[in-house]
This record gives sequence, C-alpha cells and structure tokens, in this order.
Amino acid sequence: MSKFEIFVGSDDKFYFHLKAENGEIIAASQGYTSKQSAEYGIDAIKRIAGQAAVLDLTLDQNQALTPGAIS
Repeated sequence: MSKFEIFVGSDDKFYFHLKAENGEIIAASQGYTSKQSAEYGIDAIKRIAGQAAVLDLTLDQNQALTPGAIS
C-alpha cells in the first residue's frame, strides 16, 4: 500500500514523502514550519492530484494534457 510519511529534516522543518507500494519515494514535499502545515499539504495532494492536468514543458508548444493522457 502506498503511504505518506511525515518526518523532521536536519533543518528542523517538517517534510513528507509519498512512497509507492515498493517503498520508493515518488513525491517529496517542501519544508513546513509545523507538523499541521505538512498534514495540510498531504490533504491538498490527496484532494487535488487526481484532477490535475499535466503540462509537458519538453514540448515546443506548452500543452496541458488531461489526467490519464500520458502514455
């Protein structure tokens, strides 16, 4: 099962990782000044990510793709 892990970095800020089922980190957060802010960041990812468009900046023309359109 994938999971979010919250931890404190060497700078004393709170961070989170999203880990895939195989344990690999597939997303890493910015540093937050409070644990609650990191938890809000996780909630935002859960709420928004499934609906987010993908903007491929490697193309000559910036082109937003709908979710699931990447092959």
